[in-house]
Amino acid sequence: MIRQQLRSLAPPLLLAALVQVTIFWWLGWEGPAMFRASFAWVVTASAGLIATRSLSSYALNHPKIEQRLTRRLAIIGLDIYAFRVAERLAGEAQKGITVFGVFYDSGPQQRQEEAGGMALQGTIADLISLSRDANINGIIIALPPGPQSERQISLLIWRLRTVLADVFVMPYLIHDPEVLLPVQPIGSMSFMVLQRRPLDVGQRLRKRLLDMMICAVAFLPFLVLFAIVAAAIKIDSPGPVLFRQPRYGFNNCQFTVFKFRSMYANTTDVLSVRQTSRDDPRVTRVGKWLRKLSVDELPQILNVLRGEMSLVGPRPHAPQTRVDGELLNEVISEYVLRYHVKPGITGWAQINGARGELVTGDDLRRRVSLDLEYIQRWSIAFDLKIIMLTAYREIMSKHAY
Repeated sequence: MIRQQLRSLAPPLLLAALVQVTIFWWLGWEGPAMFRASFAWVVTASAGLIATRSLSSYALNHPKIEQRLTRRLAIIGLDIYAFRVAERLAGEAQKGITVFGVFYDSGPQQRQEEAGGMALQGTIADLISLSRDANINGIIIALPPGPQSERQISLLIWRLRTVLADVFVMPYLIHDPEVLLPVQPIGSMSFMVLQRRPLDVGQRLRKRLLDMMICAVAFLPFLVLFAIVAAAIKIDSPGPVLFRQPRYGFNNCQFTVFKFRSMYANTTDVLSVRQTSRDDPRVTRVGKWLRKLSVDELPQILNVLRGEMSLVGPRPHAPQTRVDGELLNEVISEYVLRYHVKPGITGWAQINGARGELVTGDDLRRRVSLDLEYIQRWSIAFDLKIIMLTAYREIMSKHAY
């Protein structure tokens, strides 16, 4: 590896040394002095560059990092078109590409006849389920050309709206000259982009760094507040200090959210079948103030440190939360798009008053609309703005109860 680095670094370093000697000579340096200075620079620069490049190469070849950098793809299709794409991309593993397989909805007999005897990996439902665990980066639609292809693509996009992956389509499937889609190369092939993830890897990394920096600064000062609140909860009513509840978060994966217990232990509703309402008799005396000041949400800093939540994002709801007797994702289909980013302790919807009990479908629609606006507008500056507005608006908010 060191020989490789020397071969690639030697020409530019020698050229730079020659330029240095020329400049020193032009400035009037004496011969031995300018050669010693140039030689010392070449040795120091070579050692530094070889060390950093060798460490970078080692890190990039480490299995865990290599796995993260690998582009994981799935193909949607049934006939020879889909399998040709899968085989071609699978042969480019050296370019950091992994193909999970070909997926489509069909019966076993149809699979054998239309796929040339090659078995499919599974159905579209299997692909959607797999995407939550396998972290699929891209899905390529490679249907056979035909009059029904555009309608099939529209239906597939609708079904894949919950999947946190870029969606591509084979160029031969787009016939409308007025449709201008971006083109992206993957390996030796090029595809049209139908859908992108709202935040790319770099944006998610910057958001995570912001979360960790703020949590690191705030965690120790909050420990004193946590101790005071914990003592108040224990004195006020028997039961645990923390309330744990399952919620759905990033990529529709379930996690356990932490909150200060604000209800009597024997009346807590883990599945949130019944939402908390104003003057709810289940809320304790201390819990009433914790909710009023939004202090009950602070233990979610632990969720942020664990990587399950972000400081800012759509608020996660309990699995059984209902509006007008229906689950939230049944009331509005766009609800599932909130899972494309990590849920947050606070969010754009909360500081605009869309918090508290969801009484009607309109309450949910307004909240989802604000959450989707946040996802579209995301930036570090926007997150900082929401954090500052939370501190300004949400203490003693009339919507908190």
